[in-house]
Amino acid sequence: MRPSRRATIGLLALSLAAAGGVVAWSSSHQAKAADSGPVTIVSSDFEDGTTQNWASRSGTEVVENSTTVAHGGTHSLSITERTSTWRGPVLDVLDVMEMGTQYTITVWVQLASDASSDSARLSVERQLSGTASYETVVNNTAVSAGTWTKLSGTYTLATEVDFLTVYIETANAYPSFYLDDFTMTYVPATPIESGIPNVKDVYDQFPMGAAISRASLLGERGKLLAKHFNSITAGNAMKWDATERTEDTFTYTDADAMVTFAKANNMQVRGHTLVWHNQTPAWVFQDASGATLTATEENKALVLSRLENHIRNVAGHFGDDIYAWDVVNEVIDEGQSDGNRRSSWYTLTGLDYIRTAFTVAREVAPNAELCINDYNTTVTSKRDFLYNLVSTLKAEGVPIDCVGHQMHGNIDWPSASDTEAAITKFAALGVKQQITEMDISIYTDNSSSYTSIPDSALASQATRYKALFDVYVAHKADIDSVTLWGLEDGDSWLNTYPITRIDAPLLFDRNLQSKPAYWTLIGQTSPAASATSVTASPSASSASPSASSVSPSASSASPSTSPVSPSASSASPSDPGTSVCSVTYSVAGQWPSGFQGSVVLKNTGTATISGWKLSWAFADGQKISQLWNGSYTQSDATVTVTNASWNGTLAPGTSATFGFLGSWSSTNSIPTAFTVNGATCS
Repeated sequence: MRPSRRATIGLLALSLAAAGGVVAWSSSHQAKAADSGPVTIVSSDFEDGTTQNWASRSGTEVVENSTTVAHGGTHSLSITERTSTWRGPVLDVLDVMEMGTQYTITVWVQLASDASSDSARLSVERQLSGTASYETVVNNTAVSAGTWTKLSGTYTLATEVDFLTVYIETANAYPSFYLDDFTMTYVPATPIESGIPNVKDVYDQFPMGAAISRASLLGERGKLLAKHFNSITAGNAMKWDATERTEDTFTYTDADAMVTFAKANNMQVRGHTLVWHNQTPAWVFQDASGATLTATEENKALVLSRLENHIRNVAGHFGDDIYAWDVVNEVIDEGQSDGNRRSSWYTLTGLDYIRTAFTVAREVAPNAELCINDYNTTVTSKRDFLYNLVSTLKAEGVPIDCVGHQMHGNIDWPSASDTEAAITKFAALGVKQQITEMDISIYTDNSSSYTSIPDSALASQATRYKALFDVYVAHKADIDSVTLWGLEDGDSWLNTYPITRIDAPLLFDRNLQSKPAYWTLIGQTSPAASATSVTASPSASSASPSASSVSPSASSASPSTSPVSPSASSASPSDPGTSVCSVTYSVAGQWPSGFQGSVVLKNTGTATISGWKLSWAFADGQKISQLWNGSYTQSDATVTVTNASWNGTLAPGTSATFGFLGSWSSTNSIPTAFTVNGATCS
């Protein structure tokens, strides 16, 4: 076995001077001149007639050089005789990929001439001492015969490994395919701006936090994190699928590294999250045979016992290292008459899962601030349902200390007045409040996409940040923590949600440099003459650190999600047949027996749609288990999704996006026909 790619993790435990620097591992890559441009580490064009070190992942499929088709030149790599979706071509990159460096990985894929359309994704498998982890670099992307499709994304190795490969797999079937012109490049890290004011010092009224992945601890990113923030949230490393993927087997490697870094740099740690309807392994809601649990008293007791065991282990492991926990996350669905999200937690236990979670968390973490966390709390209906729930549970003696406002917004929303109204309302309950997942998208809809972000969008973003922070400071007696959902624009979940597009929702850009929003927040004029536009290919998106997956092991991951620009107005139904519409249905992620779907409904007509019901039929027995940004019913194969209160009005040219989790067995084909309010959509 070759030696592992090891960073000296102990170095992360050393803090430097009060300027906020940290000692972190530095690779030979980063020693190159910063102005040298992209450096190519691996390039596979197959023009020499060999496989250029590409091999069969399982040993059964055939991987060989081919001249049948080519993206560039006359040769490509052919992959045939596949017998499952994960079997395909693989490349060993252990000896060329360095820890802490962000790589751009690109490959072109085309299906064989006799293959039906499918989706392909680009992934990484890493191992240490025989324990494997799988990470998605580029999520499911439609591929077909006769056309080359580009897969491109970024990846940062953030942990020591002794096995590291890049591979391509398909989502639904196992067609033969070709790949060509694979490259892996990096741009030497740009040093952070060490002489500018620290955000945490300018806003010393409350801890200033950032949500991070383990990669955020390394190199220049680690320096940026320690300089400007004094609180961190693990974006995914403390969620259920990361800490207890299989029952009673607990893993804390990434989360422990974050806690170690925080201690070394005098930072606090927020825990996120003990209970959520997403990223909870399927076994939690299954019996010993793997069958889905039904709502019985016996099953309720089983689920609550699993919940208690999970919290006692996870919260107990971290103890007083966590100053606040998001105990339960996103339990409100304003589309329901009672406001309660119809998650598996709720359908099996009612509100007892919330009562149990807070009660056990208080026993295990008596000194932590215990929060109930949700998005769109500035929308009246969502806010009121959450207020009533917290009021009721506190009256019962449930130990809820704090309400978390996620505050995912955009350059037009939410307003300062709506934000202030939400904070004022919950202050009356006598709870603390935290801003837990703040970011401000440069887009105000779910479909637009820039190739070059205009200065005007960044200026509007700066204005919105300042307006909301002014509210936080004015209510500093009620707010005791503010956290941004990410460290820099390149690792934001908004680069892949609600669609793949370049977004820039944070204070620092992809090169770790300050943006107009930063300078507006600290009350100074930027030394730069004007904002620098960000340019990228729409198809070359950053891989979100919150996206993990894939075969052969099954997991799905996403950050706490909220829709773009909800409206507080309620919707009334449209007349059948009057709307003109289009629907984009995609499989955002798939694993054995489960998948995540995404649907974009667009009004392509000239009249406003006021209230919509979208219907389709599954062809292969798929079943939806959870849905967000709307409500749903399913009768056999037929699914009907109804708008939420805030996304029911679609002006011409605008769209609404919703997502769901579902199950599948042998096939997961995409529906071919959709109707909205009785009218057929394209």
